Amino acid sequence: MMKINKINEMSSPELEKELGELKAELFKLRFSLATNGLDNPLKIKEVKKDIARVNTVLRQRELSNK
Repeated sequence: MMKINKINEMSSPELEKELGELKAELFKLRFSLATNGLDNPLKIKEVKKDIARVNTVLRQRELSNK
């Protein structure tokens, strides 16, 4: 789970990269859940929340630059 302070310190290009990595991780988690189950199904929820945090910070920066 990523802390919001860490996310705020990252630059926008870094956040874009992190967002791509999180989406890939979510895909892998969903795939493994469908095929053979997960040890920790709550991991999907955590990754979704991290994606939302990153998107929120990116959107805030986008709006503040206007």
